[in-house]
Amino acid sequence: MTACCLDKEEKHVKVVILAGGFGTRISEESYMKPKPMIEIGGQPIIWHIMKSYSHYGFNEFVICCGYKANVIKEYFANYYLYHSDMTFEFKDSNKVTVHNNFAEPWKVTVVDTGLHTMTGGRLKRVEDYIGDETFMLTYGDGVSDINLRKLYDFHRQHKKMVTLTAIQPGSRFGTLEIGNMDLVERFAEKKTDDGGWINGGFMVIEPEFLKHIADDSVVLEREPLEYAAETDNLVAYKYNGFWQCMDTLRDKQYLEKLIEEGNAPWVMWNDR
Repeated sequence: MTACCLDKEEKHVKVVILAGGFGTRISEESYMKPKPMIEIGGQPIIWHIMKSYSHYGFNEFVICCGYKANVIKEYFANYYLYHSDMTFEFKDSNKVTVHNNFAEPWKVTVVDTGLHTMTGGRLKRVEDYIGDETFMLTYGDGVSDINLRKLYDFHRQHKKMVTLTAIQPGSRFGTLEIGNMDLVERFAEKKTDDGGWINGGFMVIEPEFLKHIADDSVVLEREPLEYAAETDNLVAYKYNGFWQCMDTLRDKQYLEKLIEEGNAPWVMWNDR
């Protein structure tokens, strides 16, 4: 499903990407760049995430930067050059000719949301760029083959403040207690239980949610989402397809292998 399937209003839905963390568990790579800029298949993982959204017609992005924000800003400032063939004629007044240029249909706003700001605080800091409309939110280190259009429609149908994608990857993550009608009854961050549903990112959120974030110290996965669950305003979109975050070097190598083998489920787009 592509942009032609979105109505005029939906084409301008903002996609917020949290990209400000230190990436300490993958420090082999993140000491030089923020984790969302670590490459898999020759492109930063944030590029893969954005291509997934764009595949379903969502092309307006707000990126919440923090650690090494300049790396992300420089990447998008030079994006046109990185994806074009060019001729540099140094003897002819440094003439530059662009060949076979390829431009994404993206509008990208890159915001420095502070070095030590928590995830909720980062979201609060970009409130002015989001406006008063429904928006989408995800983490800048995870890919999935989820149908983002179906996720958006699910949110519209359930009319709750927050919809998040629930997955079952095993331990290491916080768990969700999901009750009747897929309502999240409790949001518990990082337990050791195996097999529970967890927050996989890929959320759809109503703007009033931002009122429940006080300042930079607020962790998105704590008070705001816990409040949404307690007030029956957090619904889970259960997804059993492919989902993988890139927390460690081993995760990166796994994603690289899928791309090399031509078996990366999240790569649904066709360029050139």
